[in-house]
Amino acid sequence: MIVRILGDDQYHVADAEVAGLNELDDELQRAVDAGDERAFEAALAALLGRVRHVGTKLPADALTPSDALLPQDDAGLAEVAEALHEEGLIPG
Repeated sequence: MIVRILGDDQYHVADAEVAGLNELDDELQRAVDAGDERAFEAALAALLGRVRHVGTKLPADALTPSDALLPQDDAGLAEVAEALHEEGLIPG
């Protein structure tokens, strides 16, 4: 899976890691649904950190379509709420 973090880079994340990303995505969804700013900030940081940790950064000149588009580190709760859809931010 190719994941783009806005304001950052694209990362290749192995299929074996997608379930873990989905768990973090679910936490983010719950925080947004509850309007809990502190939980939201922690969940977003955890999700982005996990992508950066388990993913392999693609070269800046790579023209690879992204499977998932994640907000930047300083995104606000309302901004992310608009980007969320039924599956969350991570498909699958």
